Amino acid sequence: MKLKTNLFGQTYSFNDVKEVLAKANEEKSGDMLAGIAASGNVERVAAKVVLADMTLKDLRENPVVSYEEDDITRADQDAVSDTVYQQIKGYTVGEFREFLLREPPEKLRAVRPGLTAEMVAGVTKLMSNMDLVYAARKLPVEATCNTTIGRPGTLSSRLQPNHATDNPAGIMASVMEGISYGVGDAVIGLNPAVDTIDSVASILREFDAFMQKWQIPTQNCVLAHVTTQMKVLEKNLAPMDLMFQSLAGSETASRAFGINVSLMDEAYAIMREKKNSAGENFMYFETGQGSELSSDGHHGADQLVMEARCYAFAKRYHPFLVNTVVGFIGPEYLYDGRQMIRAGLEDHFMGKLTGIPMGCDVCYTNHMRADQNDLENLAMMLAMADCNYIMGIPGGDDVMLMYQTTSYHDVASLRRLTGKKPIDEFARRMQELEILDEAGNLTAKAGDPSLFFTGNETLSGGMAV
Repeated sequence: MKLKTNLFGQTYSFNDVKEVLAKANEEKSGDMLAGIAASGNVERVAAKVVLADMTLKDLRENPVVSYEEDDITRADQDAVSDTVYQQIKGYTVGEFREFLLREPPEKLRAVRPGLTAEMVAGVTKLMSNMDLVYAARKLPVEATCNTTIGRPGTLSSRLQPNHATDNPAGIMASVMEGISYGVGDAVIGLNPAVDTIDSVASILREFDAFMQKWQIPTQNCVLAHVTTQMKVLEKNLAPMDLMFQSLAGSETASRAFGINVSLMDEAYAIMREKKNSAGENFMYFETGQGSELSSDGHHGADQLVMEARCYAFAKRYHPFLVNTVVGFIGPEYLYDGRQMIRAGLEDHFMGKLTGIPMGCDVCYTNHMRADQNDLENLAMMLAMADCNYIMGIPGGDDVMLMYQTTSYHDVASLRRLTGKKPIDEFARRMQELEILDEAGNLTAKAGDPSLFFTGNETLSGGMAV
């Protein structure tokens, strides 16, 4: 394996595969702060040249965290199909890029079982933004909970009705408004301000009652810590369609989230037994470049490689939803709109290549050098790439998490631009409620939550409806 190259009369040498991967990464503020980024564009190109000549075998045999010390490395490596791996291990990373861009979708799907996270990350570093969109579009992934996400011609959305105090009336007001815009076919999913068993169970019951009363074909989820959700299930306190957890790309970083592979295996088993949903995919995960650096759990590897390892972790549990919260951690890891856009395209492509149903929370924090135009540019490119779903939040401004993301109106606009619709069953119900027309566009009645006011009920918290 060659770890050096000559450019412009200068020799660039690298110590190991991990350093090549880090310095071949596109510019990210997180890698720079960690002291592992290329010194400039020329060294970055040199690292890409070296990476392009490495084989997939080189990447598999040199994981950025060793098999012996990391449970995610073990989960990733043990899941590889040796039959498929033997067929592709001799490809150089450069040849693998050409394969992904050249071959039809069925051939791309066939290689997924032979890949490790380092292979997925390595080829991503050689791709342009257009490459990432073009190849991801050839990598559809479907999954079924109560309904099926990822089918051709669909763009789904998570209705995120967050509330600063978890007031049930405020939460349900946002749910009603979101549904009135045709948002929520991926999931009605709340980030709780209060992570307690009783609060989580109460909100899940509210969601389920609304879904049952109005016959809304979707899924529910409260994004509490996985241990809280496990206790809700163990006590049979509420119907749960999806179980959630944030993931990291190393055992050390996972420990900062209060999880490991063993715990997630246990959570998966409990959910499989007690889930309220009908399908075989009932887990929901969120990720985002930089979390391993923030917890000092990156083992000297760059944030893109660590993100790819999150997807290998997620794949173990056959999820219904995975999304990168791409700009949420802030400028310490993605400094500006350009880095945010690149990371969103990378993450979406890597998730699809790994074989998971990938979405994106197209977002940024208010202290990043990014704005609404950056957000909309990324959202449009992801829609072109057949991203499974994005977020729908009132005004695109989350009042609990305090960040900027996509609004109910953005979801409608992207569907109109691309000709895509919500999941079929959801779209039909929206037509019955006269929220969408047969073409999937919003009607004159859309955006009016009074559709769901009966006048003779009171939600928890005292809000008459």
